[in-house]
Amino acid sequence: MRVLLLGANGFIGGYLLAHLRTRGHEVVAGVRHPERLAGASPVAGLHVDLNRDVAVETWLPRLAGIDAVVNCAGVLQGTRRDDIEAIHARAPAALVEACERAGVKRFVLVSAVSADNHAGTAYASTKFAAEERLRASTLDWVVLRPSLVYAPGAYGGTALFRAMAALPFGIPLAGRGEGTFQPIAVEDVAEAVARSLETDALLRKTLDPVGPDTVPLRTILADLRAWLGFGPARFFEVPEGLVRIAARCGDVLGGPINTTALRQLAHGNVSDADAYRRESGLTPRSWKAGLDAHPAQWQDRWHARAYFVRPVLRLAIAAMWIVSAIVGWLALDPWSAVLAAQVGSSLAVAFAILAVACLTDLALGLLVLARWHPVTLAGFQVALILGYTAVLSVIQPLLWLDPFGALLKNAVVIAAILAHAALERER
Repeated sequence: MRVLLLGANGFIGGYLLAHLRTRGHEVVAGVRHPERLAGASPVAGLHVDLNRDVAVETWLPRLAGIDAVVNCAGVLQGTRRDDIEAIHARAPAALVEACERAGVKRFVLVSAVSADNHAGTAYASTKFAAEERLRASTLDWVVLRPSLVYAPGAYGGTALFRAMAALPFGIPLAGRGEGTFQPIAVEDVAEAVARSLETDALLRKTLDPVGPDTVPLRTILADLRAWLGFGPARFFEVPEGLVRIAARCGDVLGGPINTTALRQLAHGNVSDADAYRRESGLTPRSWKAGLDAHPAQWQDRWHARAYFVRPVLRLAIAAMWIVSAIVGWLALDPWSAVLAAQVGSSLAVAFAILAVACLTDLALGLLVLARWHPVTLAGFQVALILGYTAVLSVIQPLLWLDPFGALLKNAVVIAAILAHAALERER
């Protein structure tokens, strides 16, 4: 089959791409940035932006020569860059209609076990809307609604769980960590997708691919810590009010801890494992068997330990720029007089130079918070720090001998900026 795979460079999509190719299918990867497709072998990439591709006419030419469509694209929460209704509902609805017109009969939707109108999140309701539109179509459809999907790699919720499990002094839990999942290995999800494409046994069925084990979050974290080789898990409870505050901060600043994640966790992520085995003819591996199939490597431990370093660096670097801008602005007059005396300029020129420096610092701090082009921004920051260092070296060379490292600390700041730029890029 020639399969159009949406979300092919995502966490699940990457594994689906590899699995379908090993089964002999020709995969066209529909992604926002085809140039970023990963893989040693070349992949046919197609530029797709579900934020904008909400018209049937946009999809029709893309379906030429396509035998089947698999949609595993999705986002947990809408942002200024991601319109969750367009990505989950409106663009897929347009694609379904385009498939009906173009005669592309087979359509597999990878949704989520929590997709419904009762969870109180845009994630669940928009996923459910896509399911309903597909079920109402004339296509040979299959809807797959997996629970928590885990893999040798990690992203989103699984990356967060690994990072929590790796914390050195204890693992924080909201309440007692009793929210439950039925974790399923990504290989088993990929097999369900392949079976949906290759046979007629699953046509026009809605299936919940879930693992055989119902596992509380507390146990998942303890098992992940053991898998990473970090010793026994120690837990401490975090007040729910504090968790809600952290989630609100995640809504504003971006991150895996947000209000959608909390509501989805409270709503539940379980289904009937026996029913899935009967209807699909597939037997997913157990949670621990799936973990043991891929022993943790050094990069897994490194990523888990570095996960929370990224937001800490982002906040620290942003605070450095913003606070320095505020402090400098409040002391513009006295510092302008000092600068004018040291360089022999007029007071007005010194004032203008310092004012521009303060505004530049403020802009950099806000851009760091906004996660604007991390590598480019790191270049600007390093250049500015080197510029400040050069000017101060001329005006006040004795600062190099300051016992508190007034200028020497800039080397550490530059290292932190470069580390943040490396960690901030997920692709």
